[in-house]
Amino acid sequence: MKREEIREKLKQILFETDDRNADQVRDCSEDSDLRTDLGLSSVGMLYMVFSIEETFGVRFENVSMNDFKTLGDVVDYLENKTEEGKSK
Repeated sequence: MKREEIREKLKQILFETDDRNADQVRDCSEDSDLRTDLGLSSVGMLYMVFSIEETFGVRFENVSMNDFKTLGDVVDYLENKTEEGKSK
């Protein structure tokens, strides 16, 4: 899956997580901080994890959402996980 596709799917998940932050999500970049720029709470982060796992068919193994500071960190992780899935 291409990086841009991953980013757009993540933005959709963020919209669904908390639509009160729609402007921040719409204008976000890969450098946007998940907590301070996008306003995700710990509950929002948890919801995002479940949505990401369902949407991308991946599992967060040996990591926690605290390992991810920016949207780009999540994109990097998912890009690697989707590439691993292709090589299996």
